[in-house]
Amino acid sequence: MLHNLMTKPTARLAAFGLFVLLVGLACDLSAINPMGVRLSQPEPEKRQLFKGIQYERIVRQSPRRLVIHIVTIDLKADGLKSLVSPGNPDRDQPSSAKTTSAFLSEAGLQLAINGDAFTPWYDLGPFGFAPKTGQRVTPLGFAASRGVIYSQDTDEQPTLYLQPNNKVTINALEGKINNAISGYKLLVWNGELADGLRSSGTEPRTAVGLNKGGNKLVIIIVDGRQAGYSEGMTELELAQLMLERNVHSAINMDGGGSTTLVIEGEDGQPLILNSPVHQGIPGNERPVANHLGFSARR
Repeated sequence: MLHNLMTKPTARLAAFGLFVLLVGLACDLSAINPMGVRLSQPEPEKRQLFKGIQYERIVRQSPRRLVIHIVTIDLKADGLKSLVSPGNPDRDQPSSAKTTSAFLSEAGLQLAINGDAFTPWYDLGPFGFAPKTGQRVTPLGFAASRGVIYSQDTDEQPTLYLQPNNKVTINALEGKINNAISGYKLLVWNGELADGLRSSGTEPRTAVGLNKGGNKLVIIIVDGRQAGYSEGMTELELAQLMLERNVHSAINMDGGGSTTLVIEGEDGQPLILNSPVHQGIPGNERPVANHLGFSARR
């Protein structure tokens, strides 16, 4: 009966108000927080995750609220092995989208992060997103897993190469192809800031860097898009942080709602250390095209 009591202008106004509300939800669902993630900032922390793998959580209030996760991997550690998620080079879209947690669990790894950007992709908040778990996607850069190349570089993206003996290089393959994964752009090159870094646009970030000696791999995960918790970093800020960590060369990987850091918990189940924000929802993990992971001893 209510529709009989409403004038046409009132009905139009109500419909417009509903449209504005839905658009607002599509742009930012962080206030809903259905995953139950605490949005206040945590305490700083330092600890050893596994043999040769150190973790540090940095919490800042300036120049904005930030929660930063830094993993330092000793590439000489006993028992350490790397893995890039596999793909099928015989398919037009070689990868099957899955979350970083699923990759870690299925591969029996101890640590994993999201990898390269990919296509197709869209995120319309409550109106849907792609890809969903199991959908076929294509990484944008060069990718290989255990010697099988399944994606060629389509956009001159920088590439991280990882050999069975844990020799790691950036943009310079030494030996045969083993594991390889790419990112958006260089952040640091030969100890200097890379060209063309943006000083605006604070986003969740995933980055991987290598020290000059080639024996330390540094992973930086920056949470973002979560008011009161962490708002994200610019490319320039991320590169500067890499330099503070004595990184000689570094790559900016896929970020935004893809940014995820997962470890194997004490119970053997995946444990997410950061706060992913797929679809604008804190704690919501995105299915992505590929991943970088490590097995290590406790």
